[in-house]
Amino acid sequence: MSTTSAQARHRSEQLFPGARVISLILVWIAALIAIAPLVYMVSLAFQSDSEATGGRPVIIPSSWQWVNITRLFDAAPFGRFFFNSILVAGLITLSHLIFAPLVGYAFAKFQFPGKNVLFVLILSTMMIPFFVRMIPLYVKFSQIGWLDTYQGLVTPFLMSAFSIFLMRQSMSGIPDSLVEAARVDGAGELRIYRSIVLPQNKPSLMVLGLFTFVFQMNEFLWPLIATQSEAMRTITIGLSSFNRESFTLWNLTAMGSLMLFVPVCALFVATQRYIVQGITMTGIK
Repeated sequence: MSTTSAQARHRSEQLFPGARVISLILVWIAALIAIAPLVYMVSLAFQSDSEATGGRPVIIPSSWQWVNITRLFDAAPFGRFFFNSILVAGLITLSHLIFAPLVGYAFAKFQFPGKNVLFVLILSTMMIPFFVRMIPLYVKFSQIGWLDTYQGLVTPFLMSAFSIFLMRQSMSGIPDSLVEAARVDGAGELRIYRSIVLPQNKPSLMVLGLFTFVFQMNEFLWPLIATQSEAMRTITIGLSSFNRESFTLWNLTAMGSLMLFVPVCALFVATQRYIVQGITMTGIK
């Protein structure tokens, strides 16, 4: 198979000798276009006020203003915003990593009446926009006093149909014979789940955790309507409010955006070797 592929590639290169060079050029152009906003954000975050508001784009600051970090925390309680975002996103991610694999395992390896109908019903909730659920959630949380609280920020996102689907697809790839052999040897379902199923799905769990954490760190709409006090704002709401109140301080706004980007980037770097394998296992296209 590999020899055939190599021969086909060789014939393609003979027919189109410049195709490889053109492909590399297009890839580099696309990469530069994709990374340019990030590079400018980093540059803007460390520019002086005069450079940031001078009207001319500056790629490399004349003097890197590391003091912008302390200025940002002095201008608004971004430490609190950052803590709120990490806490909310972390709790939601933990909930998904605990419960989604359990539900996915049940749908993948157990047979029970109404299984397919229930799975379709769960998937159908993915077609309901959050805007439809937002007003009932707001009214109910207002009645029980959960607005402007951590439980009000966390509860609506503790589980999702996407997480269940992701885990079900991943666990469907585990051979039934492996599970049955463990049962014949006398292993209980909890032992099978802990010792066989979870280790086999480590890449998929990494993908689920990464997707969930990134999505919740960037969540804007629900924290916007569910919080009133400054102490309960997440980083996205804090940045929006700061930009509205201090719209000329673009360098500090960029520094706040960099704060939002860094933990997500660090998490991606830490889990990148699992991402491709996990996406392949779950069948995401």
